[in-house]
Amino acid sequence: MFGKKHDHMAKTNVPPAMEANEAARIAFEHDLPLSKHHFVEGEHPVVRIEHLMKTFDGETQVLRDVNLNVWNGEIVVVLGPSGSGKSTMLRCINLLETPTAGHILIDDEEITGKSAKEVGIIRRDLGMVFQQFNLFPHLTAKENVMIGQTKVLKKSKEEAEAEAIKQLEAVGLGDRVDYKPPQLSGGQQQRVAIARAVAMHPKVLLFDEPTSALDPELVRDVLGVMRELALHGDMTMIVVTHEMGFARDVGDRVVFMEGGVVVEQGLPEEVFDNPQHERTKQFLGSIK
Repeated sequence: MFGKKHDHMAKTNVPPAMEANEAARIAFEHDLPLSKHHFVEGEHPVVRIEHLMKTFDGETQVLRDVNLNVWNGEIVVVLGPSGSGKSTMLRCINLLETPTAGHILIDDEEITGKSAKEVGIIRRDLGMVFQQFNLFPHLTAKENVMIGQTKVLKKSKEEAEAEAIKQLEAVGLGDRVDYKPPQLSGGQQQRVAIARAVAMHPKVLLFDEPTSALDPELVRDVLGVMRELALHGDMTMIVVTHEMGFARDVGDRVVFMEGGVVVEQGLPEEVFDNPQHERTKQFLGSIK
């Protein structure tokens, strides 16, 4: 295993974050053939990850050297076997995990190495939908969607309530606004969680295997909400999932990770129908 010495070496060997315009130019050229995103000359990625590494307990290296850009309005779907580092990468993006080394930038502002207070401000722009919903069981669906707006965004109760009802209606739960989580199915709870995240109007919405804890018959409704959001919500989304149909149909770009690195990325039809890396072929072949 990798020990503390390796961890220290990883920190010192990572170069500084690239200058914004140069990074954007290189990212533009690299990503242009790999995504359905409608690129505009001179635009900068909304998320920029450079040489991201994460080691747990000084030994277990989960992310080895992740480099990835995500563009405004792009839907990036991340695939890979268990233990590949997908969820850890997501958790590093919104600083639920502290990177061991490397750089994460949102709109060209580095977010790594910030104070706890600064992290709280940064997270306002980074919505997250978890596997396990993370709703407050004693609050109604509406109150769960309101609480972040009033506590973090300092919206009035009236504003927050109107936004909560709007977003719950958008996910098909307009008739469940006064239900508490124990009165809702798992799929309905996950839709409340999506409404809660969208109501904060984040720059980027992160989904960490949002259907993996659901019974199969409940998955379709949640994927339908995510599909609608992706197609019509004008939202930047990074989705870690095992739902291959969603990845193929909705993604602007598919990223395959294994062993803590990005092994392959490209247009969904290219990755699924003509994978270039042997490991991608094996992974996709094993789940067909």
